[in-house]
Amino acid sequence: MRDPALRRARLTHAIRQVLSELLLTEVKDPRLAGVVISEVELSRDLKLARAFFSVIGEGERERQAADGLAQARQYLRREMGRRLKIHNTPELQFERDRGYERADRMDRLLATLHPGGGEDRAQEEGGNG
Repeated sequence: MRDPALRRARLTHAIRQVLSELLLTEVKDPRLAGVVISEVELSRDLKLARAFFSVIGEGERERQAADGLAQARQYLRREMGRRLKIHNTPELQFERDRGYERADRMDRLLATLHPGGGEDRAQEEGGNG
């Protein structure tokens, strides 16, 4: 018997790889330069692939990347289906991945709570050894 969860996991990984490769090598839209697909979530019925993207910059740069992805969506879907040899290619939906921003914000908050925390710990460890 085939495991549907394993199939979905493999397909999710393959979709992320193909989208990343297409953005890097095939898509010529300057708005998509530097856009990285960080994660893909696939619906249970395999009809929707939600791709999370990261881009350096905020505000206008983020809007440009989102617009570029929206315009390239059908091309990316068609190429993804062709390269993966999928009969029913999932619809693509792009969302900004805010995970890196959240992690950076948490690091800055922790740094304000413990100024020089990393340096203090290194000195303490060095002094005890």
